[in-house]
Amino acid sequence: MELTKIVLIVAGGKGERMQSDIPKQFIEIAGKPILMHTIEAFARYDFDLPVFVVLPATQIEFWKNLCSKYSFKFSHQVVIGGETRFHSVKNGLEAVAEFLLSISSKSQEENNSVLVAVHDGVRPLVSVETIRRCFDEAEKFGSAIPSMDLVDSLRSIHTKYSQSLDRSAYKLVQTPQVFDFNILKKAYEQEFSPLFTDDASVVESIGINVHLTEGNRENIKLTTAFDLELASFLLAKRENSSY
Repeated sequence: MELTKIVLIVAGGKGERMQSDIPKQFIEIAGKPILMHTIEAFARYDFDLPVFVVLPATQIEFWKNLCSKYSFKFSHQVVIGGETRFHSVKNGLEAVAEFLLSISSKSQEENNSVLVAVHDGVRPLVSVETIRRCFDEAEKFGSAIPSMDLVDSLRSIHTKYSQSLDRSAYKLVQTPQVFDFNILKKAYEQEFSPLFTDDASVVESIGINVHLTEGNRENIKLTTAFDLELASFLLAKRENSSY
């Protein structure tokens, strides 16, 4: 059976660290809201890729108005988020399960032919190469987590001193984190824990090792005003080239 690929974009930010009056995923850079750039990144990989966008209930109408204002036509389904990112992803997976049943005569839970990529809504600079690599390697290994080597020195902080660490033993983790749908769905059936910092940590908690792959350096999570300035420059560069 042909492999099905789906992307789940989680966008529940508030924009507090950016000192913004609107949620950060809706801040305009390079001519449109960040979330639109993020969706378009996946459309460049595969225009027909099913996209689910998870938003807080209070933001959905605002998002619809933005789509109308910017004439945003890229197809996507909006899902109501939850109290935490964990609960938002869980809601998104339930919507994905319903979608899969609607396109198949039998439950997709009986096979391993579905891959789901979970991505942060404020990572608009993910490259097509990273997306492709994550899907390709998740097909082989059941998961693929994009990561990058650290370039700065790293220290651990103690009460009275700090200590240098071997940075080669650590990685910076990005999204999209791609998993076999059955694995991810099973992982999200458990109770929430504050130790869950991303989807990989949720999957690891049920005893499954995750596979790391290479991300792209530009694929930063937009959190601060400086991040916005950098992303604006890089997005403008991408719009004017094949990047």
